[in-house]
Amino acid sequence: MPLVAFALTEFVLSLTPGPAVLLIISQAVTGGFRASARGALGIISGNAFYFGLSALGVGALLVASEPLFQLIRILGALYLVWIGIRLIVGEHRPVETQTNATTRSFFVQGLWTQLLNPKALLFFTALLPQFIAPEQGALALQFLTLAVVSITVELPVLLFYGWLADRGHQRLSPRLTLLGGRAAGALLVGTGVSLVFRQDT
Repeated sequence: MPLVAFALTEFVLSLTPGPAVLLIISQAVTGGFRASARGALGIISGNAFYFGLSALGVGALLVASEPLFQLIRILGALYLVWIGIRLIVGEHRPVETQTNATTRSFFVQGLWTQLLNPKALLFFTALLPQFIAPEQGALALQFLTLAVVSITVELPVLLFYGWLADRGHQRLSPRLTLLGGRAAGALLVGTGVSLVFRQDT
């Protein structure tokens, strides 16, 4: 049952709009479904990195270090603001005219958004250990199992958000698509600013 409980927890958290979901939606609006899929893979890669840190016990040390944790929080917030500003002032070129370098950047955006997300750090250091049973041994195998469950649950949710946003923006005129991209950018800026000033993160 612990795996089922973990899967349900992961599903609910994945559905909840946060920096990762907002990024995927903005990428789908500006770059299409494939761009958001690359962003989703970047987010999942960030999760895999945090699973590794949690297995090694390093994540708990990061959370215990208040200055370092606050630095990650602020850097993550500023990164979201930066991406949002780029969306607001960008040209929003059609998907077919985007270069390979541009499409690769969607993966990088997803990766850094997740690595600098303090909520993700807290999840992997505070909540994740609740689903680990030290008395059963084979801790590495338990972490690996949870990692597979996490990816299996979260990736389809992120892809669905990207697909839904892409389908929606395809039905809009170029002008409305531009406004949609800028609105997504404004949401990212607002999320980043709120993270800077939140004291309970």
